[in-house]
Amino acid sequence: MCLACEQADLERRWELVEIISHGRMPDGHTAEELRAMGLPLPGEVFREEQPDGTVLIKQRAPSEIAANPFVCDAPDR
Repeated sequence: MCLACEQADLERRWELVEIISHGRMPDGHTAEELRAMGLPLPGEVFREEQPDGTVLIKQRAPSEIAANPFVCDAPDR
């Protein structure tokens, strides 16, 4: 993969993580596709704002995820 393509791929993956960190499922993607790309599902990560305004995206503990599993509330199509 050329450097430009690799950069574009990384930027797209970051956009998906940003959407997921807000608790939303990215449009046009399934949970299986996200897992295949090595990305978390909504509810597995959260945003934390630092006093200086920096936003951190952190992974939830596995025990916390198991206690509150992700449930998609989108209507079936």
